[in-house]
Amino acid sequence: MPETKTKRYIALIYTDESRDVNATPEDMQKVMAAYNAYTEEIRKAGVMETGDALDSISTATTVRIRNGQRLTTDGPFAETKEQLGGFYILKCKDLDEAIHWASKIPATEYGSVEVRPIMGFDD
Repeated sequence: MPETKTKRYIALIYTDESRDVNATPEDMQKVMAAYNAYTEEIRKAGVMETGDALDSISTATTVRIRNGQRLTTDGPFAETKEQLGGFYILKCKDLDEAIHWASKIPATEYGSVEVRPIMGFDD
């Protein structure tokens, strides 16, 4: 039987980070337990390539070049209610499988997860 080639997808996790700031320690323990369980599940399934949480948006710097000059702005590029808080790189056979795994990310219950194929330059 031929081997199925996997593709790489990024699952970008967007939440309102003020939710974490205002959470009780017990709430944060529940959230972290859910993420640890999800991470373990995708590791065991062989879908996880990598993933990480991002530091607060207060640590972000946006960089642009305009007219040959570098411009930096504190914070994320867009003013939005939800901020990029982390990501997973998933190895899946197709978009449907990537969506299946992304739908299990805990933040889908209070934020959103954007799933995008990663461009393969070696293909």
